[in-house]
Amino acid sequence: MNRRELLQALAAAGLGHLALPVRAQAQTTDAGGNPLAIPPASPKARVIVVGGGMAGTTFCKYMRMWGDAVDVTLVERFASFRSPILSNELLVGRRTSADLTFGYTALRDRYGVRVITSAVTEVDPVAAIVRLADGRTLSGDRVVLATGIEFDPMPGLTDANAMPHAWQGGAQAVLLKNQMAAMPANGTMVLTIPKTPYRCPPGPYERACTIADWMKVRKPRAKLIVLDANPDFVAHRDNFSNAFFGLHSQVIEYHTGVDVTFADVAQRTLHTSTGQIQGDVINLIRRQRAPAIVRRAGLATATERRFAPVDVLSYASTVAPRVHVIGDSSATTQPKAGHIANQEAKVCADALARIFGGGQPDPQPVTNSACYSTITATQAAWLTAVFQYDPVSRTMVPAPDSSAASVGWDREHFEEMEEWFDALMADSFA
Repeated sequence: MNRRELLQALAAAGLGHLALPVRAQAQTTDAGGNPLAIPPASPKARVIVVGGGMAGTTFCKYMRMWGDAVDVTLVERFASFRSPILSNELLVGRRTSADLTFGYTALRDRYGVRVITSAVTEVDPVAAIVRLADGRTLSGDRVVLATGIEFDPMPGLTDANAMPHAWQGGAQAVLLKNQMAAMPANGTMVLTIPKTPYRCPPGPYERACTIADWMKVRKPRAKLIVLDANPDFVAHRDNFSNAFFGLHSQVIEYHTGVDVTFADVAQRTLHTSTGQIQGDVINLIRRQRAPAIVRRAGLATATERRFAPVDVLSYASTVAPRVHVIGDSSATTQPKAGHIANQEAKVCADALARIFGGGQPDPQPVTNSACYSTITATQAAWLTAVFQYDPVSRTMVPAPDSSAASVGWDREHFEEMEEWFDALMADSFA
């Protein structure tokens, strides 16, 4: 198998690698005679899912496909999901918000998932109860938290929109795009990279390359200052260092080991461990942690009490076994990224399907990670890895000889990126 075939396998067949049977769904029809799946009338178990991003949506779909009469309810505060994947393309005008927006119609109509649009105010991890902002209370046999990330507060940042992170897709990405467009042609933009772990390890470096390439055309005398809290490139070191110090060296000024301690909104200035930095536009990507709903439930006890430790055979919380935590909120040895969130969701759905059927989780789960990084407007690089369960450490570890990365970047990889994205989003949302 060559590299393109491998990545296509990861993006298509590999996304659904668990070989469980697809269960027939009870169906009715809409007014036009189109078939609609309906929730089971006599469910064998009930699962409440909080969060409709990559992890939560994928779990709902595959739990209904594999779960054999398991009732699934998704609670999500927004009516649609706005993908942070490829949001760097939105910043420079190559994609629109509509291109990155996905709804929950397929979950409801094709798979019979109950979808509730509401915020969650409390999770009782012992009783498996979820309380909603609209006053309702939901109870189930299991609760799955797929709540994504939250950002550390930043002293002095009185208005988050003044220095947007644009790290969750949606409104802030559009805001940062508009700020970039309004920047003087000889202006300065500052991009900060938080300490690990954070969502999408290559993402900030990809963003720097994407913006630098855009600046060459749209803001030809502008400069991009990158402040990295880490001692070196976190991912894709060879390609990003070649891009930073070679291709984009006239635009990017890269500093490592820089902690941001205070944000002066009025002066557009960041106070850092190495001095003050001013910028016309500041993309302040702050340090990340599991959201408050996870922390209030007492589940975030790992990684400086930032994320929730889990048993990766089922993603059950090690603190409260009736609660499962998937995606970016969990503390695992796998990267925090959309492709891995999709994979973790399937392992969790598989495990619960087996448990509800009287069995045990698969003792040897395998996940894969693949991602692309745009280096120019038409060229991209890629990297991939496969993880397998290690019973000694009880963690997911890289499979031997499974990690790979492109040597450089080119147009073909850019085209493959679009195929990968379409396949990934279809697997989660269609």
